[in-house]
Amino acid sequence: MLTTVVHSFTKDRDYTVCISNNFLTPNDHILFIDDFLAFGNAALGMLDLVKQSGCTLAGMGFIIEKAFQDGRKILEEQGARVESLAIVDDLSDCKIMVR
Repeated sequence: MLTTVVHSFTKDRDYTVCISNNFLTPNDHILFIDDFLAFGNAALGMLDLVKQSGCTLAGMGFIIEKAFQDGRKILEEQGARVESLAIVDDLSDCKIMVR
């Protein structure tokens, strides 16, 4: 069994994520897709599972990225390719600023 702990920023609690090592093997190529990229906690958990299993990360895709938080920077520093459909630069003053 492969396990990692992921902190939920939204719920301010930790979750243990686990997967059988039968499902992630060194022969696998993983594309991780998630709805939001903020601080990158869920994606970092996936990176941990990728490292434990020895599989290859093809990339990470997100629907909405909050660029004012450091998720992309953190993931790219870990060597992950990151793509987003929409990048939000700012949410202040009740306005959504999309890049």
